[in-house]
Amino acid sequence: MSELPHILVVDDDRDIRQLLGEYLEKNGYRATAVADGKVMRRTLEQTHVDLIVLDLMMPGEDGLKLCRELRAKSQVPVIMLTALGDEVDRIVGLEVGADDYLAKPFNPRELLVRIRAVLRRTVHAPRDPSTAEVRAYKFGSWRLDTTSRTLAHENGTTASLSGAEYRLLAILLGHPNRVLTRSQLMELIRGRDLDPFDRSIDVRISRLRQTLGDDGRAPQIIKTVYGEGYVIGVEVQAE
Repeated sequence: MSELPHILVVDDDRDIRQLLGEYLEKNGYRATAVADGKVMRRTLEQTHVDLIVLDLMMPGEDGLKLCRELRAKSQVPVIMLTALGDEVDRIVGLEVGADDYLAKPFNPRELLVRIRAVLRRTVHAPRDPSTAEVRAYKFGSWRLDTTSRTLAHENGTTASLSGAEYRLLAILLGHPNRVLTRSQLMELIRGRDLDPFDRSIDVRISRLRQTLGDDGRAPQIIKTVYGEGYVIGVEVQAE
């Protein structure tokens, strides 16, 4: 019998920690609930975690800082909890690498549904390259460092990328011979189902092409496969 998925809850509210810990364990998960980033780090060092439920608004180190830190070295899925219900905070959370978000107050049943959905996607879906396996990707005149998340040109100049732009480029480079659909890319960088009217993937592809100097009318680095999705069109070397 396989081990139960392990969910780590990080929230400074003791009542929420207790509620979620008990609810998750009643619904087939192993749960650990901690109050801050310090204990979160210690838990991650000591045991395997399948998903983290992370509160945005915490004293000291907030959820955004912790999520940014996690994404620099780990691909463990993160669901962000926010009490603000502010769209800006949700967007920022997704930009720094959260897989999904849920506004407080929330129904534990809805969180359970989201946990199941994120875990289901991440079992089969490709994610950011592991820095333990791939330190960088060289493609065309560019090099993407997966540790520092920096994009550098062979002439020595560097280009800045948002968190979502980095993840999008890293995913494409990690699968250079595979066409990824808009829906797949949306799930990978945002952890949410694709709204058919959401064009954010296309906007980010356009921004990446501008950054890479890739002609949008006849792109060579990030090619469009009409009716299917996007694929890297140059040779990619993993280091």
